[in-house]
Amino acid sequence: MPRIAGVNIPENKQILFALTYIYGIGRSLSGKILAETKINISCKASKLSSAEINQLKEIIEKKYKIEGELKRDIMVNLKRLKDIGTWQGIRHIKGLPVRGQRTKTNNRTVRGNVRKTVGSGKKAAAEAK
Repeated sequence: MPRIAGVNIPENKQILFALTYIYGIGRSLSGKILAETKINISCKASKLSSAEINQLKEIIEKKYKIEGELKRDIMVNLKRLKDIGTWQGIRHIKGLPVRGQRTKTNNRTVRGNVRKTVGSGKKAAAEAK
């Protein structure tokens, strides 16, 4: 199992999709990296030579922010927004949608799927003794 940037890459997948297991690399960036290294995108990860794996490691680690470094940068940016009191920072603090989505409906993913339903308002009739 090839290991790039501290992540085990699945052997049975095409290298184009296997590289997306690294946080910060999507399909388009994966394609750019493979074009730069001149590796066939349909090649399986298990078929790569050690020289090709080393070439991928070099390019990914030198040119791109991935994994811990990228996560750290995102955390610092969010902290900065919260500290200076921007609209986005306040929305992050409150746990609400940040980018202008409506909140009357359709924000369950941000709020953690909270379902607050209200009954009809009628109380159950008291039992007669």
